[in-house]
Amino acid sequence: MKLSVVVPCYNEEEVIGRFDEKIREVLGRLAVEYELCYVDDGSADGTLQRIRTLAQQNGSTTRYVSFSRNFGKEAAMLAGLKEAGGDAVILMDADLQHPPELIEKMLDLYQLGHDQVIARRSREGDKPLRSMVSKLYYRAVNKWVDVELTDGVGDFRLLSRTAVDALVSLPEYNRFSKGLFSWIGFDTVTFDYRNAQREGGATKWRFGSLVNYGIDGMISFNSRPLRVAIYAGLSLAGLAAAYALWIIGAAVVGGVTAPGYVTLVAIIVGLGGLQMVMLGLIGEYIGRIYYETKRRPHFLVKETNGTAPAHHPEARLAGRAGR
Repeated sequence: MKLSVVVPCYNEEEVIGRFDEKIREVLGRLAVEYELCYVDDGSADGTLQRIRTLAQQNGSTTRYVSFSRNFGKEAAMLAGLKEAGGDAVILMDADLQHPPELIEKMLDLYQLGHDQVIARRSREGDKPLRSMVSKLYYRAVNKWVDVELTDGVGDFRLLSRTAVDALVSLPEYNRFSKGLFSWIGFDTVTFDYRNAQREGGATKWRFGSLVNYGIDGMISFNSRPLRVAIYAGLSLAGLAAAYALWIIGAAVVGGVTAPGYVTLVAIIVGLGGLQMVMLGLIGEYIGRIYYETKRRPHFLVKETNGTAPAHHPEARLAGRAGR
């Protein structure tokens, strides 16, 4: 069999050399033909130059794609999946938080007939607050979304050619891979591994990025928040009607009295804030429709040493821009 390892990279100059050395050491012990598919997501440091050097040193076992700018990890993973030509494909990060030593176990499980072999990391080493928030988030989000999302499960996984073809066939612009992996289904097995520390560089996941990623997970695979907006509106309308009847009854019985201004201001501010949240929610869905209708490519390729399938528009751009 042939194994492809897809490695999205963004500003990984400091660690990518060690990653390449370690993963080749592991793959060299296995009875498989392999290729490494690096995807440079518009890095601002010397990552691309390091990848070029690795490709020159290792010949046909190294393929790479470099974007014209930073398009994000989702686009980088999609580009890698399109570029990979193996019977099985492994997705992993270049920072060595995904231990290359687990590849052998993944292949053993793949040989048993599984289309997705998922490595689920433990929360060891994470800050207690972050672990607690993560558990609460996944518990809440799984009550909403149409697919199952698992805490600790990320992009580190092996996919069969069948699963890869299914993922590549999904044309949506706003991609949330955690949900897509679950949505395609197929025979799946999960195993746990101990969390590893990043060996170099800085994490790309800041607080704001995590919040945005969490919102993507909440609304990418369901429309229930819009249904909640309807229920909230009906509930508020009912409360307003009941309050109006109570005011009329009190006026008939005891005459008209001056209402409390504090209560009035609190109600106006509260309802105004709720309306803004609902408008923002509706706007988020409309914005996603807006981007889908543009039908822009997920990424633009500046340079590549491989040849992606010709039916992908990104591949045609790569054919003109590649060196």
